[in-house]
Amino acid sequence: MARGRQFTEAVIAERLAEKSTGQRVFKRLWRFCRTKPLGAIGGVLVLFLILVAILADVLAPYDPLLINPALKLQPPDAKYLLGTDQTGRDLLSRIIHGSRISIYVGTLAVCLGTLSGTLLGLIGAYFGGKLDLIIQRIMDSVMSFPMLILAMSLVAMVGASLNNVVIALAIVFTPGTSRVIRGAVLSVKENQYVDAARALGASDRRIMLLHILPNVTAPIIVLVSIQVAGAILVEASLSFLGLGVPPPAPSWGGMLSGAARKYMEIAPWLAIFPGIAISFTVLGFNLLGDALRDVMDPRMRGTDKR
Repeated sequence: MARGRQFTEAVIAERLAEKSTGQRVFKRLWRFCRTKPLGAIGGVLVLFLILVAILADVLAPYDPLLINPALKLQPPDAKYLLGTDQTGRDLLSRIIHGSRISIYVGTLAVCLGTLSGTLLGLIGAYFGGKLDLIIQRIMDSVMSFPMLILAMSLVAMVGASLNNVVIALAIVFTPGTSRVIRGAVLSVKENQYVDAARALGASDRRIMLLHILPNVTAPIIVLVSIQVAGAILVEASLSFLGLGVPPPAPSWGGMLSGAARKYMEIAPWLAIFPGIAISFTVLGFNLLGDALRDVMDPRMRGTDKR
């Protein structure tokens, strides 16, 4: 009986803890929405884009690659809500499936770039000396090229494909991340708990991974949320220039190129709707990233008077 009572009390305590945790999460979300309404709007846009990408096969009314020349350049109507393109493909279905490409390229490229940039910035700032000097000079050399020009050059060298675009964008976003993380690590490594860990005999790897890296996660999260918008925009630009995801893949930038320019006067919906999709996606990530920066940056705390 005593053992059964203890088990029951443990279950009740666990459920109460889960309930209190859920309440705290809800309160934090509500406070974020109340104090950062623009950030909340950005979060809704980002969440909507992610859901559309996940449920693309369910939401798309037609096959995005299905060609029907008899229905080419159909204006928006009850059957084709956003009209059709020059080959008779449903534009709404292509935009919905294009969200997958944007999410895939944006998130994967930024994650790879953030991972490599964080590693380089952490190692360079922690060890310093010639190693840090060499890393920073390499990063400066990469950053000296405009982002789009560098991405175009890399894709042109390795060939236009989905994964090559991801790799090129990861290289493009590595230097900026490295510089930001380096500055954060230079500040954190001077704290007393790092000296205490070193005095207790902790290895350099343990200090970097367990004592320094967790304390620079805030700028990493903010960087990821902001840079995803830039990666999506650069991918659309590459596809527009013919160096991105090759056709017939439904890329938003590819939809704006070629036919959209050729038929702009007689079929403006070919450029309007993909442009709206890109604009709202970039806007959502930027609004969310700015709000996260204000919340997670200690220097920004207390500046909101509401």
